[in-house]
Amino acid sequence: MAINKDAATNGSSITANGCSTAAKGAVVGNDTKHQAHFVFIPLMFQGHLIPATDTALLLASHGAVASIVITPSNTRRIRPAIDFAQNAGLPVRLVELPLDCAAEGLPADADDVEKVPPDLWLNYFRAQARLRGPLERLLRAHAPRPTCVVADFCHPWAADLAAGLGVPRLAFFSICAFTLLCQHNVERFNAYAGVADDDELVVVPGLEKRVEVSRAQAPGFFREVPGFEWFADDVEKALAEADGIVDNTFLEMEPEYVAGYAEARRMKVWTVGPVSLFHQRMGTETLPSRGNTAAIGADECLRWLDGKVASSVIYVSFGSIVHAEPKQVVELALGLEASAHAFIWVVKNADQHDDELRAFLGELETRVAGRGLIISGRRRC
Repeated sequence: MAINKDAATNGSSITANGCSTAAKGAVVGNDTKHQAHFVFIPLMFQGHLIPATDTALLLASHGAVASIVITPSNTRRIRPAIDFAQNAGLPVRLVELPLDCAAEGLPADADDVEKVPPDLWLNYFRAQARLRGPLERLLRAHAPRPTCVVADFCHPWAADLAAGLGVPRLAFFSICAFTLLCQHNVERFNAYAGVADDDELVVVPGLEKRVEVSRAQAPGFFREVPGFEWFADDVEKALAEADGIVDNTFLEMEPEYVAGYAEARRMKVWTVGPVSLFHQRMGTETLPSRGNTAAIGADECLRWLDGKVASSVIYVSFGSIVHAEPKQVVELALGLEASAHAFIWVVKNADQHDDELRAFLGELETRVAGRGLIISGRRRC
């Protein structure tokens, strides 16, 4: 069945077949006809999905209806937090839509973004764009009507979606305004023009303070990747046409860069972070339940850090997108071992490495015990 247009959306989910389900403790029967309804379209990589989800929950805690668009296999990464919010009566819901993997030459399990190899990322982005039609039909069929679309900047197709629905669209970023402004100015002023050496430092134009970067350090969003040029153009066009930007940062930390980016983009930048504080405010245990799990808990990690001299520990993590080849893992491991520095190294999806590499990492862990903390990340089952 479909959600009644005058029924509250607290504790509900919408699936691709147009059916809705109510969660335990859901509040139904309230009139939501005049409630603000924010539709969040996150990129499914954890570094994007988690802060977008937290932002949606934050808005829902202030009374707005929040819908989070997600593919089925990625639901598990945020389900505990959503279940808690729904049971607490917050008007948040999931909109589950499967990817048409076959249409873009993706493997059948590519709905799980962590199973998409880097050489197929462009296909993955194309498959995500195919969600526009099914999503627009679902949003038109269920109450309340959207009043705003908040889409990850990697979803340029959301511009046409919002235009079709006749609502504003905000671009969502999970990174700081300093990075956004530097990247924007490097590209806007063509700072790498005439620079042949990828390691040569150039001054980032348009900043009050002197900042130097190299192409190797900051190659840009997509444009430097062969084959992604058209996608980079689409992303930039959609950004330029957005009605504003939502950023997971806070003004007090980087006021000059927030103001600088707002001026460069000529649009409002809403600083809403750090949005993870929502979970502390709610007094829940959902904060560590978002995303994949790690082999150790936060308390154990903090105890280890407390035994080290301040500012002496190197933290190494390449986020949820980067796929390191076995040879790269070995080289990084040997480099950390030879560095003589204390370090924390988060090894992504260690359970997927072959026996030889796992044995190597186990031996390394023994050799650097006390100086190095190797945290094996693994998929959530």
